[in-house]
Amino acid sequence: MGGLLSQAHAKHPTTILLFGDSIIAGYGLAEKESLAVQLEEYLTDNKRDVKVINAGVSGDTTSAGLTRLAWSLKRNSPDIVFLALGANDVLRGLTPTITRQNLDAMLKILQANKVRVILSKVEAPASLGEDYMKEVALAYESLAKEYDVPLYPFLLQSVFNKPALMLPDGIHPSAAGVKTITQPLGDYLIKFMKTKKSDEEDRVNK
Repeated sequence: MGGLLSQAHAKHPTTILLFGDSIIAGYGLAEKESLAVQLEEYLTDNKRDVKVINAGVSGDTTSAGLTRLAWSLKRNSPDIVFLALGANDVLRGLTPTITRQNLDAMLKILQANKVRVILSKVEAPASLGEDYMKEVALAYESLAKEYDVPLYPFLLQSVFNKPALMLPDGIHPSAAGVKTITQPLGDYLIKFMKTKKSDEEDRVNK
């Protein structure tokens, strides 16, 4: 009986929660074209036993994300959270101080729940000015350092200003754009999950 329970536990998939806004939600796309679906397929094809959950809400700011984070954690019990919020703060011209405060609060919640986190960086457009761009960048970089979490490059970095990879609004990725985003993120997550395995093996061997 104990062996069966251990075997069942060993087969439990790694749950990855993509927590973000419309880019995560899959705005303007069919469900099968969303990042969560594409990412789960990519990781499964690479022999990773995972469940990827779409916790994206279109229009969400960091303030809105903060209000729903605890509920989302309770509902989904993720092993890893990919935190990708802040783009709507930038689009609304909110002060980076507010964005940092909200992300800080979310990282505290995630840390308290012992969830592994990857913080996804957001970049402000040049039209908002160099000072604003630097403040936004610093907010993410300083939080990643303070909480000792990886800082993933801005999700739209490889597709922005490429019409074939963006929807006509120029803000959201097209289905082709999501595919472009998926591979590097999938490869990053594979390495991230391997790091956890190595850490666990080190603890056992000590």
